[in-house]
Amino acid sequence: MGGRAQRLAAPVGAAALALVATLALAVRDPHRPGSWGWCPTQVLTHLDCPACGSLRAVHDLTRLDLASAASSNLLLMVALPVVLALWVRRVVAVWRGGEAMRPLVVPAPVWVVGLGVVAAFTVVRNLPGSWLAA
Repeated sequence: MGGRAQRLAAPVGAAALALVATLALAVRDPHRPGSWGWCPTQVLTHLDCPACGSLRAVHDLTRLDLASAASSNLLLMVALPVVLALWVRRVVAVWRGGEAMRPLVVPAPVWVVGLGVVAAFTVVRNLPGSWLAA
């Protein structure tokens, strides 16, 4: 395998895994209780974790139902374009090779803001009557 093909193996492999998982969610509907198991956080604490509803959201996205996907997990809907952009950035970097392949350094304030958003989302979605509930 050539240098460029070898460098592309990791991001292409990650995309393939994501595609297989998405296809599995398209085939087996997570809207049926217990069809994909149970969220341990929900079972143990009766609270919705930040990921609760993500399987339903991905299933809804495979049906191009953006409103239902956002209703299942709004945080995932906001995060997916960011993750896709970072993946594309990585593919371009490994395609070019050399200096472009240096890892992305995320400044500490970005991590703090991101964790704050996840924490606020988790708190708000667990408030009684919240429209963000899973």
